[in-house]
Amino acid sequence: MSSGWFYLAAMIAAYGVANLLQSVAAARTSVHHTFDPQLLVRLACHRTYLLGLFCQVLGFVLAFVARRDLPLFLVQASVAAGLGVTAVLGVVVLKWSLPKAEIALLALLLVGITALVVSAQPAHSRPLGAAGVIGLAVALLVIAVLGFFAVRLHGAMGSVVLGSLAGVAFSAAAIAARPLASEETFGGFCTNPLLYLLVAHSIVGQLLLGLAMQRGSTTAAVAAMDAAGAVPAAIVGLLLLGDRIHPGKEWLAAVGFVVTLGSVIAMTRYAEPQHHHATARPADKRTGSARLHPAGR
Repeated sequence: MSSGWFYLAAMIAAYGVANLLQSVAAARTSVHHTFDPQLLVRLACHRTYLLGLFCQVLGFVLAFVARRDLPLFLVQASVAAGLGVTAVLGVVVLKWSLPKAEIALLALLLVGITALVVSAQPAHSRPLGAAGVIGLAVALLVIAVLGFFAVRLHGAMGSVVLGSLAGVAFSAAAIAARPLASEETFGGFCTNPLLYLLVAHSIVGQLLLGLAMQRGSTTAAVAAMDAAGAVPAAIVGLLLLGDRIHPGKEWLAAVGFVVTLGSVIAMTRYAEPQHHHATARPADKRTGSARLHPAGR
């Protein structure tokens, strides 16, 4: 049995804890309305965020190792299972109140992930050619430009759009990681341009995720991220990197992927804000006093 399965399970737990801790830190940080890397500096002042970042790095490392043997469509879709861990911890630790629709979707998400686990066949990756490397570099620029404009969005729409861009960035990082994990020498690993593209996409994705979480719903932000990140990685993995499905179980993989993706997308519709920022409105014309309203409403 491939050790990738163990790394996959540990990755899900690590990402679930990371989402929760980073959400708490983002809620305690003043809302940023520009694509400003200083947000990461402000978040880094919170011990909660640093602990969450450690868990995310741990999850990233576990995912990196898991991708050495397991196909991208499985690993990237399984990242969404961390959302279930986040939701359970939020209810138990932070007393979040989840709507019944969200609970049902989390159960459906588990069914989809199970189908993918059963259908996936471990295999090493094929190398990514020069065209693929150039494509990842162009994608980095496009994501950054779109993020620059997307920060103007607020509320649930802001969470979903920024979370989706974060997902595409993390998906690109995953695509770079799959062949990179097969490097057999340390020198080859350090000189491979995929390593630096992986780091760059991860940093941009982390910034976009922090901005998305500030806009109200952790569930919506993470669900959008997972949904947007699963599809590109799955397509590239199957077409270019040699990802495999057990013969005769292609239908199960398709059903599992659609159910997982559909559950995650639906969560962006039914998710409710778990926290709000208090921001000041201009002075009320009738009273001359400032009024407060929760951001994202």
